[in-house]
Amino acid sequence: MQKWTPEHEAPEPLEGPIVPTVVGGTILWFVLFLVQLPFYGWFDDHGHTWWVWTCLAGTGLGLIGIWYVRRREAAIRRAAAAEDASTPAAE
Repeated sequence: MQKWTPEHEAPEPLEGPIVPTVVGGTILWFVLFLVQLPFYGWFDDHGHTWWVWTCLAGTGLGLIGIWYVRRREAAIRRAAAAEDASTPAAE
């Protein structure tokens, strides 16, 4: 018996303001870390210190994400510029 799967093309990926989105998320993680830091003792007493460290990990991963999406956006722009330069101009 064969599994039925629809055969159609995947839609084009959505492009949007990727860099500002990742920067905003990273800032949010860092702010959450800073807000929770004064209450570290309470989190430690209740066994919830992982909340604080999760925010710090989100900040670190966000910094890696910022680096990645900025390089990706630059590569897309370079590819578009190279494609425009290689396309003959219509006279």
